[in-house]
Amino acid sequence: MAFTDSAAGNLALHVGDDGRSVMRRREELEAAAGIAPRRFQYMNQVHGNHVAVMESGGPAPTADAMVSRGLPLAVMVADCIPLVLVGDGSAGPVLGVVHAGRPGLASGVIPAALDQLRTAGATEIRAWLGPSICGRCYEVPADLRADVAAVVPSAWSTTSWGTPALDLPAGAASQLESEGVLIEYRGPCTLETDALYSYRRDRQSGRFAGLAWTHE
Repeated sequence: MAFTDSAAGNLALHVGDDGRSVMRRREELEAAAGIAPRRFQYMNQVHGNHVAVMESGGPAPTADAMVSRGLPLAVMVADCIPLVLVGDGSAGPVLGVVHAGRPGLASGVIPAALDQLRTAGATEIRAWLGPSICGRCYEVPADLRADVAAVVPSAWSTTSWGTPALDLPAGAASQLESEGVLIEYRGPCTLETDALYSYRRDRQSGRFAGLAWTHE
C-alpha cells in the first residue's frame, strides 16, 4: 500500500498532460514499487458505485472501485478519498481500491467494495484513507450538505470560516467502522497540503494515486 504525491508527477491521462510522459511516470512508479514487469491496473472513474472485479490486467474498467486477488491496483484523486483495502484470504491477500468522492460516498461505493472483497474471500479487512479534502475546507451548498448527511450523517460539517461543508473522511470512516474494518491510516487534507494535487486549489490539477499490490 502506498500513496503518491505531486512531486512524483501527474499519473492521469485525462487532464491534458502529455500521454507519453504520463506512461513513463507510471512505469517508473511500477519499478519503484518493485512490481515490474507487472502493471498497476487503473480505472475510468465516474463518481458512481460500480465495483470491478479484476482477474487479470487489461483496459481500464469504468468503475469507482476495483477488487483483485493480487493484481496491483491504482485509484487516482485530487481531493476525493483514495481508499485502499486489504483483506486476508485463504489464497493470499485480497486487494481493493476505492474512489470515494461525494457522489460515491452517498451512493454506497464503500460498502459495495467491502461486499466484493468478502465475496472474494477476504477476512480481517484493513483500510487506509489517503489524503483528501477535509471537512474544514470542503464547502458545499446547504441543501447539498443536507442531502448527503441524510444518507451519511457523519459527513455533516462546517468550514473553518463557518459555512456548510462535508467531511468525506469522517463519512468514509463511519461506513468502514460500521462494517468492522480496522482503519490503519488517515491522510492529510489535500487543499491544505501544497505537496498534494487539489482540484479545488487548482482546476488544472494533475492526479496522484493510492496503490495496492503484493510482492510475488
